Amino acid sequence: MPRPITAVIHQQALTQNLAVVRQSVPNSKVFAVVKANAYGHGIERVYSSFKSADGFALLDIEEGIRLRALGWTGPILLLEGIFSPQDLFDCAQYQLSFTIHNEQQIEWLQQHIYPAQFDIFLKMNSGMNRLGFKPQQYRKVWQHLNSLPNVGKITHMMHFSDADGERFGHVGIDYQIKEFEAAIQYLPGERSVSNSAAILRYQDQLQSDYVRAGIMLYGSSPDFPKHSIQDWGLVPTMSLRSELIAVQHLNPKESVGYGSSFVAERAMKIGIVACGYADGYQRISPTGTPVLVNGIRTRTIGRVSMDMLAVDLTPVEDAEVGSEVVLWGKSHTGTILSIDDVAAASGTVGYELMCGVTARVSFINQQ
Repeated sequence: MPRPITAVIHQQALTQNLAVVRQSVPNSKVFAVVKANAYGHGIERVYSSFKSADGFALLDIEEGIRLRALGWTGPILLLEGIFSPQDLFDCAQYQLSFTIHNEQQIEWLQQHIYPAQFDIFLKMNSGMNRLGFKPQQYRKVWQHLNSLPNVGKITHMMHFSDADGERFGHVGIDYQIKEFEAAIQYLPGERSVSNSAAILRYQDQLQSDYVRAGIMLYGSSPDFPKHSIQDWGLVPTMSLRSELIAVQHLNPKESVGYGSSFVAERAMKIGIVACGYADGYQRISPTGTPVLVNGIRTRTIGRVSMDMLAVDLTPVEDAEVGSEVVLWGKSHTGTILSIDDVAAASGTVGYELMCGVTARVSFINQQ
């Protein structure tokens, strides 16, 4: 019998979250972001739920090829662009659009002598200071690209650093969008500015012909804790489930796990769960991190080890070996433990948890 830990991917939830994007920005085309193997869910597992999107956005050409193998014939955008001249041959063969964000990429494009017409997303560094051309450079770069015979369509693109909150005491998007609008004024072409946080928070304020929906598709709130997934109408798409494999009864002053970091103040019943950091659960998750046992919310106790962790069974009277444990997601009883709640207790974000589930965990598709 296999070890009981599984990651359940909820197909209907993926579909529902994509519908929330559509409802939020009905006049925009939607790119479903499936980078990092669809945020740890698996491109092949999410494809059927996302194929009604207008396009896909990702990082690796190999992931784009996987989408083509699944039958996708629509747009695919490489968010970090090309990494070598050879990539242009693959972009031509597999009809991949790509971001241009530095001079080296432009040189490769100029040197590509084989006939091809590439769709370009020209990236502006409007304040994020990761990728892109500064606003004062942008117009000149656009004119250069527009003169190249192998460049077809150019879309203006930027990325918000603070769409989930404030920036230096002001509305998070204000500074960047002003820089962007001023730089592209009178230049033709569509634009792509909105990520998940901007889609949800500024849907009536931003013009974005193409939105790039990422974390919201996977049932995590982009501005947690200000808003929960319930606030946005989102639902969990991944449930990390396991079982109790042992039950222990502690006396007062007995400890649990490595380092004896948890010491019982009173007699208590605890459960041992088949899940640890080798499965992708955070080792740094402290005592008190929320967990569901038989659909009842309780907490972890002690230090997470490689293959196991301990939970407090005080509120779960009927818990026994074999009882369901949900580390995040949805229990069989219907109770939901948001990945954002678990991540917050662990000092991280939902992105890291869902991307961190390891290969030894079995994945299951479920409607």
